[in-house]
Amino acid sequence: MQASWNDTVIARSDDIVTVEGNAYFPPESLEPGCFRPSSHRTVCGWKGEAHYYDVVVGDQVNANAAWFYPAPKTAAEEIKGRVAFWKGVKVTASAS
Repeated sequence: MQASWNDTVIARSDDIVTVEGNAYFPPESLEPGCFRPSSHRTVCGWKGEAHYYDVVVGDQVNANAAWFYPAPKTAAEEIKGRVAFWKGVKVTASAS
């Protein structure tokens, strides 16, 4: 799988965990320089507190377009630290 925004691949991995239709990528699969921490937080009743990254490609910023759970609740332990995307980030099968 790969994630792209503005025609730039920002993450790529074969090690994907899917939860609620979202593909969660391992943190080491993220392209360095395409992410910056955000102070935005949300809470999911069964997963816990989500933290966000802004996605940055060139001089374009997609605020809070990636999220992760640094300390998820027990039911969501499999996605600990993994990153998922929204807000126009395309997640597709990687070209072989």
